[in-house]
Amino acid sequence: MREIGIGVLGGGYMGKAHSVAMAAVGAVFATTLRPRLEMICASRPETAEQYRQQYGFGRATDDWRKLVHDDAVEAIIIATPQQTHRQIAEAAFAAGKPVFCEKPLGASLADSRAMVAAALASGQPNMVGFNYIRTPASQFARQLIADGVIGDVTMFRGEHTEDFYADPDAPASWRTDGTANGTMGDLAPHMINGALALIGPIKSVMAEVETVHASRPGGAVTNDDHAQMMVRFDSGAMGQMYFSRIATGRKMGYAYEVTGTRGAIRFDQEDQNSLWLYRSEGDEATRGFTRILTGPAHPDYQAFCQGPGHGTGYQDQIIIEARDFLQAIETGKPVWPTFRDGLEVAQVVHAALESSEQRRWVDVGDI
Repeated sequence: MREIGIGVLGGGYMGKAHSVAMAAVGAVFATTLRPRLEMICASRPETAEQYRQQYGFGRATDDWRKLVHDDAVEAIIIATPQQTHRQIAEAAFAAGKPVFCEKPLGASLADSRAMVAAALASGQPNMVGFNYIRTPASQFARQLIADGVIGDVTMFRGEHTEDFYADPDAPASWRTDGTANGTMGDLAPHMINGALALIGPIKSVMAEVETVHASRPGGAVTNDDHAQMMVRFDSGAMGQMYFSRIATGRKMGYAYEVTGTRGAIRFDQEDQNSLWLYRSEGDEATRGFTRILTGPAHPDYQAFCQGPGHGTGYQDQIIIEARDFLQAIETGKPVWPTFRDGLEVAQVVHAALESSEQRRWVDVGDI
């Protein structure tokens, strides 16, 4: 075992999650690389120092350049707003350091392409943070589909719905300003990534993107509240997806249903330790969806708990990501999802925005 110095940029929601994950991953997965929480960066010195003390970092700074270029920081985690991702990632790759970047990869398609180019030029390990597909249940669903358990996939229906802006009187904030912070930039990438992981490449899209509440207390809203999208996969399967931050009552509606010629699968992140499987076999009178409770027999579960049905949680998904990032660094081999996978999501998002504006089907390959 050897230590590796970790630098985290951003100490809020995701910055905390990644800091906790790096502190725990060695104990959970017995990784050969053992993270050392070397430095954390926040926008203000006092905030950075607060995060340092809370999370157990050795040092703190309010200058991201200082963190990126520090010799003791050997791997970078970007958990800052989307608009900052490209600049930080390019600097980190130029410094010869591996980079884990929270989704979406860049604030725009151009940013995402530039980040992939920088990653390839550096030859450094790189990953994007799509954590929801990492649950043991969704990993098992991916395995079942790949193994042909439900036959040939004919239809995919997915959503990522939350209600943090369902109240029209909720005040304007950074989330209501700029395309990158809207629903298509913030929530849609997770389910699009999920669809790509479960079903495969998306060939074409037809989308409607809409701002429902054009103004809120404190200012105008310059991005979208919800969107719907029809897709055609390269495999020939049809698909539908819906994304919303105004879906009243939904807290973490990362949900999907996959229909095949010999069965079907259902999943909902609000019940993340359950997977529902239907098999077209046996007596019709006894057929029905079977609820599978995740346990040690499912991917990445046993490292957290030896009890079937006891369940894993949100933070555990981030710990799984930390394990994968360390594995990519140690082996020098890409671990999914890389920056290229993040770019594929960005291309679908861009195609959807173009489709909504032009009111037509758009081929993702033309983007």
